[in-house]
Amino acid sequence: MKILVANLGSTSFKYRLYDLGDPAEPLLARGGIERIGSASAKVVFKSPRGEAEMIEPVPDHGEAVRLCLDQLTDAKLGVLQSAEEVAAIGFKAVHARNLTGVHEVDDDVLEAMEAYNDVAPAHNPPYVRAMRMLAERFPRLPLVAAFETGFHRDMPEANQRYAIPEAWAQLGIRRWGFHGASHRYIAGRTAQLLGRDDLKVISCHLGGSSSLCAIKNGKSVACSLGMSPQSGLPHNNRVGDFDVFALPALLQETGLSLTEILETLAKKSGLEGVSGAGCDLRDIEAAAAGGNAQAELALEVFITSTRHYLGAYLVELGGADAIAFTGGIGENSVRIRSGVCRDLDWFGIALDPAMNAAGPAERKVSTPESRVEVWTVPTNEEIVVARQARDLLSSRL
Repeated sequence: MKILVANLGSTSFKYRLYDLGDPAEPLLARGGIERIGSASAKVVFKSPRGEAEMIEPVPDHGEAVRLCLDQLTDAKLGVLQSAEEVAAIGFKAVHARNLTGVHEVDDDVLEAMEAYNDVAPAHNPPYVRAMRMLAERFPRLPLVAAFETGFHRDMPEANQRYAIPEAWAQLGIRRWGFHGASHRYIAGRTAQLLGRDDLKVISCHLGGSSSLCAIKNGKSVACSLGMSPQSGLPHNNRVGDFDVFALPALLQETGLSLTEILETLAKKSGLEGVSGAGCDLRDIEAAAAGGNAQAELALEVFITSTRHYLGAYLVELGGADAIAFTGGIGENSVRIRSGVCRDLDWFGIALDPAMNAAGPAERKVSTPESRVEVWTVPTNEEIVVARQARDLLSSRL
């Protein structure tokens, strides 16, 4: 069964094609299209048979998928005889009202996602638009939404609840948790690396969007992300945790509307808002190294927030067998890993400076004496979504 996994942005489409009929689950091809909606979109394709890159008009996501299928069936570089070999397109969907888990996309799923456009403004609108377009353009091709909240659906009730009236909780106002595909992958991969499935793991997905997850025996126990992807740790340009009672003061002092304030919190805050040096951590680290005090502060704010949740989850789990750093920042930033793990010897956490500084992408970076193993583990959210799509389709046979 061949599953195409799509990762959508408002003007981008990235994809990977997996063959899940093969026990090795090989990645057959990957590609992407940037600047969708322009006359000069960048189209990239990679397969074992070669690579291609071109600039051409791509008016919408439907056309992007058509180009993708053309690439996959190309006589020279393609890996499929026919587009009909694709069993489904799987989406790493984010959020929907009173809906989680894995679902074939239909009108009910799309309406539930649209109902939470304001809760997940950076994610839901482009996904809904693209899914509607693809359903019209390719009506016989199943679309599968694997929601990020699914991995956290069985968290203890106390870890899901806000201290709000029960009637509000019944409306779905709770800590849903996100980055489920990444944390699910880390749960499985750390079990393989340590040769056990009865582990206490703290998964640190640090990147443009960041979260920590406490995992016990392969199951999510707690997640730093709450009702929306704007919560928890500071993100690249999203605020993270924020006291809602600061809103009246902001309304009064700035003269901005509530919509404008929410726009700032969702798009101009986080690491970018504190540092003033952009939203890419590499640029912020460079600015800090050059003496930029605000950039230095942004790094420490990020590290402090990560340590806050790390400490909470060490208590929640009663210790940990492993801490896994993943995501663009988690895998690549020596400074962030060092800062998060500094002075934690009392908890049995000690980094090996040499291993932390360099080595293969997947490696143990803790000392031999460290009671808690610390790893960098490249995540693979796409293979998780592909497996979820396959399992949904298989359950209907």
